[in-house]
Amino acid sequence: MAVMNQTAISTTASESKCPESIAPQTLWQQIIREAKAATTAEPVLADFFRATILDHDSLGEALSHHLANKLGSDEAPAAMLRSIMQRAFSTPEIINAVASDIAATVDRDSACNQYLTPFLYFKGFLALQAYRAAHQLWLEQRKSLALLLQYRISLTFAVDIHPAACIGSGLLLDHATGLVIGETAVVDDCVSIMQSVTLGGTGKASGDRHPKIRKGVLIGPGAKILGNIEIGEGAMVAASSVVLKSVPAHAVVAGVPASVVGDARSEEPSQAMDHYFNCD
Repeated sequence: MAVMNQTAISTTASESKCPESIAPQTLWQQIIREAKAATTAEPVLADFFRATILDHDSLGEALSHHLANKLGSDEAPAAMLRSIMQRAFSTPEIINAVASDIAATVDRDSACNQYLTPFLYFKGFLALQAYRAAHQLWLEQRKSLALLLQYRISLTFAVDIHPAACIGSGLLLDHATGLVIGETAVVDDCVSIMQSVTLGGTGKASGDRHPKIRKGVLIGPGAKILGNIEIGEGAMVAASSVVLKSVPAHAVVAGVPASVVGDARSEEPSQAMDHYFNCD
């Protein structure tokens, strides 16, 4: 967990969906402090930190600028994307989710001890926030634009999340390369997902056909979860498993095809990030 200086970041239980939920403006002030310290430590990056963080007034404004510059192309100019992102990240529900995702990443990723790190460098975090903008477009029936944004996210970050998928807050997408989340998938709050995970269908059938991942679930690297099945609250899917049937709450599943091999060591494996388990 990153160490706060000056104003401590705190949570409010009545407002929190995850233990890591924090106020966006409080988090933004901490990111500014970290950027100033990083500028002093590495002056050659002063222009970079100014352009990405210090020249902006809010978390949403800075994130809009950063994502638009990364995702922009001839068919999706950065200026157009910046406008889309700014509108999305001015929505309280979305910017609160952004802040919660940053805090979750710092809390659960042992390689991350500053709040500016996922904001600037982690493609799992950045892909997830760009998805949030695409999802807003999808809900507004601006589906062509949402799909164009999905396409740019996939090319840029190697993460393919359908804009119709329903995803909560307080998520860690660790490394994220090769992650696929299908159209009718649901991912609840406080979930941790490793790289090369697929939340997919089982064929060409239409309709509700993708997995439902409940709160506190940990999905290990390379896991494939297929079909309209449910991974129960607080469950864990071991690395490289192929899950074809629903998983009970707080169970650990492993294998190809996956079966229950034990119980999770904690109420929310996504928080503990403990990928080891004892077989019954």
